[in-house]
Amino acid sequence: MNNELQQIWAHVQADLELAVGQPTYRIWLAPLRPRELLGERFVIETPAHTERWVRDRFGHLLQQTISRAAGEGVVVEVVAWGDDALAPGGPGYSRSVPDAANAPILGNPKLTFDQFVIGDSNRLAHAAALAVAEMPAHAYNPLYICGPPGVGKTHLLAAIAALVRSHNPSLIVRATNGEAFTNEFIDALGSRHTDLFKARFRHVDVLLLDDVHFIERKARTEEEFFHTFNALHDAGRQIVLTSDRPPRDLSALEDRLRERFSSGLVAEIEPPELATRIAILRKRAAYDGIEPADGDALRAIAEHVDSNVRALEGALIRVVAFASLTRRALTAELAHHVLDTLYPRESRARSLSDIQSAICEHFQLSPAELLSANRTRRIAWPRQLAMYLARELTDESLPAIGRHFGGRDHSTVLHAWKRTHERMTSDSSMRSAVETLYARLQPEHSEAAQRQAHDRSD
Repeated sequence: MNNELQQIWAHVQADLELAVGQPTYRIWLAPLRPRELLGERFVIETPAHTERWVRDRFGHLLQQTISRAAGEGVVVEVVAWGDDALAPGGPGYSRSVPDAANAPILGNPKLTFDQFVIGDSNRLAHAAALAVAEMPAHAYNPLYICGPPGVGKTHLLAAIAALVRSHNPSLIVRATNGEAFTNEFIDALGSRHTDLFKARFRHVDVLLLDDVHFIERKARTEEEFFHTFNALHDAGRQIVLTSDRPPRDLSALEDRLRERFSSGLVAEIEPPELATRIAILRKRAAYDGIEPADGDALRAIAEHVDSNVRALEGALIRVVAFASLTRRALTAELAHHVLDTLYPRESRARSLSDIQSAICEHFQLSPAELLSANRTRRIAWPRQLAMYLARELTDESLPAIGRHFGGRDHSTVLHAWKRTHERMTSDSSMRSAVETLYARLQPEHSEAAQRQAHDRSD
């Protein structure tokens, strides 16, 4: 691929991804390859089994997109793989698979600066992201945004992408996450065509990489991203990264990458305080046309859920759905009724040792078994539940919780939290077990138990 065709194709890929979203792009359009640009004829090659589908469904979009990048007089032609070099398995082929874990960063109308609620917990990150979007590579480069899951990091990435594209449509914006970057690099290595992978990520004006911590402990991916980072930074291109931890806490990452991540602005986001949570709910309610029956309904939801924005919006959806299905008004009383079970009022009084002891007693495990490497169902589920409760009932960070559970990685704790949350949603017996332990670990429960024991002794 010559340099001119390479540059045009980089613009086309970015526009296509923005137009259709990442899942559709990965399945149907990422495998496309430009064969040649001769005069006003632009030939694109696609796998034979998708040729007709791509031509029928995306032909008009391809024509529009390529016309903008290569000129209005260009005629696009879609053909099947034309030679062995571009056939699957050949040096020019790059396999691309759908990535269900990677939600689209681009194209979500809710993820804009207008829809982002500013509070004390995120003011610096918001201001830095806005400055970067308005002046790419002139404000903070790199910009590194970190914080626990669900506090708005991906929202800011999407907002940057949307503002850059609206103000500077000629700029190439590439938005992805650490897992997708790793998977694409592995595919490129397997197909022996890393040059196209490098062109995809190095011939851009703005690179937005969500969850960069995913590349930890992946030596070859770290090496590739190190060179990608340097190439973009040396060329004066904007880099924005997000992670669940600041660079200094990415202990498994190469020192040279940690140093580069720290070389720009590191902006941390904390879980939102009550006033911000109420403002978030008001904005979401206004966006979705939700009208609470009294002014305290949203406050009741905000008081129940203080972990992150994602959980907060999920609680709003549950309360609204319950009100709609039962044909009741959306009031504070209704919110308390729905959320007292789903989101018991949180208390941060318990220690990790208290939680581990309660889990061991409930499931009849020894402390050594709970902290062991044993992955049998009898031990793995209680361990995941213990990590879930540790995150919900303490102020400990994910790495700190992992250290107290046998020196496990923060990603293991996050997986345990997600897995337990999913099981609670789908399995009523699991939810009942969690609620029982949750209630047992509340200070008021302990006081009641002590009073009952005292009464029995009398």
